[in-house]
Amino acid sequence: MDVSIIIINYRTPQLIINCLDSIKRFTSEVTFEIVVVDNDPANGGGALVREAHPEVQWIDMEYNAGFGIANNRGMEIAKGKYLLLLNADTLLTDNVIGRCFHRMNERLDIIACGALQYYPDGTPMPFYRSFNEFRKTFFILPPSGLVDKVVNKLYPEPVYSDPDQHDWLVGAFMFVRREGFEKTGGFSKDFFMYGEDVEWSGRLGKLGKLCYFQDCTFIHLENNNPFRRTHISWINRFSTQMQVSNFLWVRKQYGVLPYIMLILHYIIMVPVVYGWKMLFNLRKSGNPFSELRTQHIYVRKTRVLLKYFWKTLFLREGLYKIKPQENIDLLTASA
Repeated sequence: MDVSIIIINYRTPQLIINCLDSIKRFTSEVTFEIVVVDNDPANGGGALVREAHPEVQWIDMEYNAGFGIANNRGMEIAKGKYLLLLNADTLLTDNVIGRCFHRMNERLDIIACGALQYYPDGTPMPFYRSFNEFRKTFFILPPSGLVDKVVNKLYPEPVYSDPDQHDWLVGAFMFVRREGFEKTGGFSKDFFMYGEDVEWSGRLGKLGKLCYFQDCTFIHLENNNPFRRTHISWINRFSTQMQVSNFLWVRKQYGVLPYIMLILHYIIMVPVVYGWKMLFNLRKSGNPFSELRTQHIYVRKTRVLLKYFWKTLFLREGLYKIKPQENIDLLTASA
């Protein structure tokens, strides 16, 4: 078996059917199997997928284990020389799987590769290409030339001699050598959703290069998900779950001090974001306490981060899945 394709189902049967249709339509020159791991068998609509694609290997999880643990389960039974982790909300437009397969056979220095994401309208989807580029986005700082200069000096971008090499791969499409899974154990079992691909990339990168190829692309639909970032405001750019998960990644990969500095930054910024907005409101309407909704959301999110502070600081084992009442983004959207 050349490639094992692993897809996680969470109530997205039609997306998976469409994804599998595109795989079969465009994939050639490789033998492949498809493994679907269902995180919600009771409500996942798995019968629809199995009826449309009866050859699929199906695994029912005992609970909603999130992205990483479910993928680990799929990789454990996979038979392929390579493992392709593919999101349910993706579509292939050409033989990208065959291209990655042949490229990886030619480039033994690469442990894993990714494909570039595109929106359905054909425009490229932006993504973070390095650890430092991603870390910088979690700091709430005013956009200015001086600030950017200081931050870029503190978190410089890596320079590689190989133009295809990057720090990490997006979990929506990860084409990994089997030994990459066997030698690292796969995703950390602490992550529920988000951050797990970044953290695993850090460990995979110690075994070989992580690369993106410009001629390898796919469509990422980004289906509606209550844990996704919501872009509520500039100071609330990421979902609560994403922040909890990525603060855990920072702690795991960079240690105690960078994690504490990040937490302190969020605490210190509370009076700053309130003071700035109150001055703005005073000039605009004469009432400093009007239009403070996004500031209130920021404080509520920071409180959630602080709830996980000690657990993250001491890297206590367990699934870092926020509780429904902690999902500020979902609560705000439904308010």
